[in-house]
Amino acid sequence: MGLTAGLIGLPNVGKSTIFNALTCGNAAVENYPFCTIEPNHGIAALPDGRLERIVCRVPTGRIVPAFLEMVDIAGLVRGASKGEGLGNQFLGHVKEVDALVMVVRCFDAGDVVHVNGSIDAVRDIEIIETELMLKDLETVERSLTRTAKAVMTGDKELVRKAALLERVLGGLQRGVPARQSIAGPEERTLIADLHLLTVKPVLYVANAGDGDRSAAELGRLEAVAAHAAHNGGIAVTISGRIESEIMQLPGEERAEYYASLGIAESGLAVLARSLYRLLNLRTFFTVNEKELHAWTILQGSSAVEAAAAVHTDFAHGFVRADVYCVEELEQYGSEAALRAAGKIRSEGREYVVNDGDIMFFKATP
Repeated sequence: MGLTAGLIGLPNVGKSTIFNALTCGNAAVENYPFCTIEPNHGIAALPDGRLERIVCRVPTGRIVPAFLEMVDIAGLVRGASKGEGLGNQFLGHVKEVDALVMVVRCFDAGDVVHVNGSIDAVRDIEIIETELMLKDLETVERSLTRTAKAVMTGDKELVRKAALLERVLGGLQRGVPARQSIAGPEERTLIADLHLLTVKPVLYVANAGDGDRSAAELGRLEAVAAHAAHNGGIAVTISGRIESEIMQLPGEERAEYYASLGIAESGLAVLARSLYRLLNLRTFFTVNEKELHAWTILQGSSAVEAAAAVHTDFAHGFVRADVYCVEELEQYGSEAALRAAGKIRSEGREYVVNDGDIMFFKATP
């Protein structure tokens, strides 16, 4: 499955800097509002150390990692739900992504203007979330009016949908995002056609400075983490400027530079891991003499659903899946040794795929 994350935030919070660093892109980065107008699209290969661990023991050709599509969306301002700034365009682009990556300015920098005149991370978050909820409020009210008329037919699904819309509407009126009023996947599917903005999971990215952090900046970082925890989201800290500088280096020098700064892993690795956790995603692998490929699926996916991710023909003609894991491959040293030891399992359609499984699908033509 493809994964698309939309970078959102107020103008001048560092969205485009982070976007460029993570995707090696060339989105415009300037010190004025609405520098980004049309959304910039980029693809980032997700870091996964297991790929190297596999290729060390299974001779193969090219390596295809999992990918994240990132969309750098124009900055939002207060009043966007009513069309202020680039509001209508912004909100339309948000509908198209799987998850929201909300970039929040926490760094001190007098040379970078703030659209609201001062740096206040929680205030900025609340502006964005309020505009998303106001737009959803408008959408739900309009849908509820249509659905209420259709309920007169006695259709059970429409009755359920109307009740859910009433619950979501009440939550939005109290300042509660739609995702907190929806009980589970079935209810989410029931109103999926509305493309509500506050249904989407949110990863909060606190954009930190590139030097020693002041007490004020540390306070903002803590405030973002607390807000995320309170609202069921996840918060990570990334320095857009540092990531941007490191991406200018040759690949072999980047790890050394991160280590010199005391940074354990790249911002992309932090963001990717957090998005996988937020969206309940897992990775499995296929490998042969031509290619090692990482695939992304939902947690709890069956073997036949994993087969469909590789090719629909594998799902239609599914017979079985031969399965082992990266740790077993390292323990025994090769596929041949695993097979000789009887450690490659034969699993059926309903097998629940584990993160890190290596799979070979058998299917009828």
